[in-house]
Amino acid sequence: MTTLGAVFLPDLPPERLRSVARAADEAGLDELWLWEDCFLESGIATAAAALAWTERLRVGVGLLPVPLRNVALTAMEAATLHRLFPGRVDIAVGHGVQDWMAQVGARVESPMTLLREYTIALRALLRGEEVSTQGRYVRLDKVALDWPPDPSPAVYMGAVGPRTLRLSGETSDGTILTGGTTADAVRRARALIDDGRPDGAPHRVVVYLHAATGPGAAERMAAERRWWKYPEDADVSVTGDAETVAVAVRRWAEAGADAVILQPTKDEPDPEAFIHFAAREVRPLI
Repeated sequence: MTTLGAVFLPDLPPERLRSVARAADEAGLDELWLWEDCFLESGIATAAAALAWTERLRVGVGLLPVPLRNVALTAMEAATLHRLFPGRVDIAVGHGVQDWMAQVGARVESPMTLLREYTIALRALLRGEEVSTQGRYVRLDKVALDWPPDPSPAVYMGAVGPRTLRLSGETSDGTILTGGTTADAVRRARALIDDGRPDGAPHRVVVYLHAATGPGAAERMAAERRWWKYPEDADVSVTGDAETVAVAVRRWAEAGADAVILQPTKDEPDPEAFIHFAAREVRPLI
């Protein structure tokens, strides 16, 4: 069964999150995903707040840039969230935008090496293991969490390029595919993930899909596509009523996405109404 969710864009001020999260919870939306984009909003702080304000909503953080965060700190924060809100949290890690990493003095020579070392260590810590490692970037000396979550939670990885997609299949429990990923690209991503995935290991694929509805939707989506610099013929967005959006969601799901997360435009005039549209109008049609 396909999971449907929506993104709370960090372009909105943090104080807007409460009403959006509550709208998602009340409307029955499956998942609300948050971003930790420089220099907008923290992924962990917003996730904790959204979880505390809601009762059943599942909240995802996609993603935490690993150069910004010591892996022990990420493990502590993730473990705390999973114990406070069991079964309601998904956390992804990734390279981060390299220009932003350079701005804060955190860019590394080999992002792939860092992400591999980081993901392996993070999963081990969340399993409650004592970890000692002297990698190129990740160095831990007998580190273990006092309060690991039980059961051990999934760790997702954000991935775009072929090498990172294979790495995600090899070292993580799920993959986040960014907005701008076509249905055909989802199929290719699935194949690359499976190249690295241990036989039989479950692996969830989550994809963001640009979506707009209501008055002015076509104009807003055209501006959004220009902002992201998508080619005019790129099949990376959907605009229209609930049936039109549901058809698109089904296409991305058939291509291999386990969860399709609708990403509103940056100038969406009513984020709460967008949430209600996704949960109450699109969801029943999938």
